[in-house]
Amino acid sequence: MTTQGDQILDRSLSKVGGKGLFVKELEVALEEGRADIAVHSLKDVPMDLPEGFALACVMEREDPRDAWVSPVCASLAELPPSAVVGTSSLRRLVLLREALDALGRQDVRIEPLRGNLDTRLRKLDAGQYQAIVLAAAGLKRLGLSQRIRTIFEPVQSLPAAGQGALGIEVRAGRTDLVDALAPLVHMPTWLRVAAERTVSRAMGGSCSMPLAAYAQWDAHDPQSLRLDAAWGDPEGRSPIVRVGQQATVGDLAQAEALGRRVAEALRAAGAQPPGA
Repeated sequence: MTTQGDQILDRSLSKVGGKGLFVKELEVALEEGRADIAVHSLKDVPMDLPEGFALACVMEREDPRDAWVSPVCASLAELPPSAVVGTSSLRRLVLLREALDALGRQDVRIEPLRGNLDTRLRKLDAGQYQAIVLAAAGLKRLGLSQRIRTIFEPVQSLPAAGQGALGIEVRAGRTDLVDALAPLVHMPTWLRVAAERTVSRAMGGSCSMPLAAYAQWDAHDPQSLRLDAAWGDPEGRSPIVRVGQQATVGDLAQAEALGRRVAEALRAAGAQPPGA
């Protein structure tokens, strides 16, 4: 199925309705009984599902990081003069701008890039951009790992909430489907993305807000979850705000509590939800 988010390519998501544009048609199919389940990239799923729908399953996460794709250079530092970098994400835009400013590369332009993966790569190959930044997970799932020149570590480009994870949505009350999907559930991933998505929900959950949230388990304590978040001013008038906290997490309630605390810390550090 093709969604509105796939069809509207000349405007940014923040100006045409946000992330829900990628799921609405699929939810209509569920509601009308034309589909039993809908598989989403969790990064594109609104923080609160409409009444009558439920998230039945979160599967094991693919690579959650951002990927640098370029036929001409392997990194930001190697971009040619007056280069153009493409991204569809306000989060990536503010993180890239911060990194470019640190390199003294005010000559580089960051331009919007919309369309499915093939469309974005075609625009890159046609020379409209010298580099583009995409989710590594999408490239890997489609067998296009060879297009990746560099992977950004989270400390360089903090991922979006839910990036790299797949969620399966059903009509509320379909316990038969929930039971059938149970073997696909990966609870360590579900707890991570629950914490991340709670930050986004608490901050307004808007794709017009440059927000990153990324959780990872402590290598030395498998019950301890570290959640980092970053907020950028869409107008670029203030520096990026970064916070992080760690807590013992054993269930969804504890994961969401950690997310709420990190959102509070963001606001205390100066982050402003939309309309604040």
